[in-house]
Amino acid sequence: MLGDHCGLPADRALLGQPPKTGFCCKMVLQAVSKVLRKSKAKPNGKKPATEEKKMYLEPEHTKSRITDFEFKELVVLPREIDLNEWLASNTTTFFHHINLQYSTISEFCTGDTCQTMAVCNTQYYWYDERGKKVKCTAPQYVDFVMSSVQKLVTDEDVFPTKYGREFPSSFEALVKKICKYLFHVLGHIYWAHFKETLALELHGHLNTLYVHFILFTREFNLLDPKETAIMDDLTEVLCSSPGGGCGGDGASGGASGAQNHVKER
Repeated sequence: MLGDHCGLPADRALLGQPPKTGFCCKMVLQAVSKVLRKSKAKPNGKKPATEEKKMYLEPEHTKSRITDFEFKELVVLPREIDLNEWLASNTTTFFHHINLQYSTISEFCTGDTCQTMAVCNTQYYWYDERGKKVKCTAPQYVDFVMSSVQKLVTDEDVFPTKYGREFPSSFEALVKKICKYLFHVLGHIYWAHFKETLALELHGHLNTLYVHFILFTREFNLLDPKETAIMDDLTEVLCSSPGGGCGGDGASGGASGAQNHVKER
């Protein structure tokens, strides 16, 4: 039985300083969009190859956080909390925060700017309920992710909130699937929209969210290291800095073979 997923202490650090809602102002977003459009084009009109430079790895950006809290301590299972309740609480929290983080740049993530769901050299495909492989734009993929996760976390048979209800035997497998999809969204924000995030001054929130998420998934083995290898460079930098708390285990395993691998659900 799970009382209130979001009532447990897992989301204290992230909820302490919410993203700046003032940036939702239409005039500010239009100004940011205008600047970004000018900066993306080369003199010949072609967009620069994103893989040539990863802005999110620059030291002045990786050191940005919204808290100095030691996340390694935050993700550990409390002594009197059931494992499934802890997984449910944190998974629900991460879903809401990653969805919120994506919403800050969703205006810039369109079918024209992001014609595929790409992270580094990896392209993700969606598989529908019939198992059909679907090639879609990044905003379509994110919409599929958020809609399917929303359906799961609000399903009483999967994420029970009423007294006497039990978690399904497949609960951990479902949490792993959710974490995989949420990781794809985080990776896309860094890879394709870090410039917008930086312009909105929300990179500190993004870095904090990423470190917390990675540490949690490592603590409970929720993500295959091969799945996260495409972002190992960022993980190593963010987690080796003060307050990161990541160990070196699994940080770079499988990185060389993951760069050109097409991920599929």
